[in-house]
Amino acid sequence: MSNKRKNKAVLFDMDGVVLNSMPFHVKAWKDAFRERDLEVDERLFYLYEGAIEPEVACRLFARNGAEFTIRDFFDIHKKQKRYFIERYAHRVKPFEGVPELLKFLKEKGISTGLVTSSHGDILEAVLPGSLKNLFDHIVTGDLVSRRKPHPDPYLAGLNALKGEPGNGNVAVENAPAGIESAKNAGLTCIAITTTLSRKHLKDADKIVDTHRELFNELKKED
Repeated sequence: MSNKRKNKAVLFDMDGVVLNSMPFHVKAWKDAFRERDLEVDERLFYLYEGAIEPEVACRLFARNGAEFTIRDFFDIHKKQKRYFIERYAHRVKPFEGVPELLKFLKEKGISTGLVTSSHGDILEAVLPGSLKNLFDHIVTGDLVSRRKPHPDPYLAGLNALKGEPGNGNVAVENAPAGIESAKNAGLTCIAITTTLSRKHLKDADKIVDTHRELFNELKKED
């Protein structure tokens, strides 16, 4: 990378980008729904990752045969978080190559941010301290008034890193809501196919299939 890339930022989603955690989030969702004798197609959790808000969830799951109220959803979501932390968090690992990528960016003087819809308690349960320390700033879902797909999370991250929308800053995402959030915040978005196929990530500026490809794309950002 040339010097003109310095002082710009790369912001990463956490679940499905930095951490191989989405299969375990889905397991916890299914556990919580199953307690109410509800079976939900797991593809919905991947498609709407980061954007499962109460009103949207009730309409979405109702169309797929799971009728419940907003109050029910809050109860299910509370249990999902507890089950994830108690049953699955210890099994979550970073994707191969992520620590090396973050160290590379730091060595080049490029600011890095983590922008996730997960709340702080989830982050503390799954993100190793050694990895957390490689980010210059972290935005969790409980720190913004509007989560993805709204631009607020990425704008908060950019502001903290003193970046400007439309100035060559990059977001790395793996789901439609995150892509929309990043693009609405004026970021170039690279999507990675860790949880969804390319057809679901078509609104990203670039799509890669592996973290090695992601590394190569970021090295090209001159």
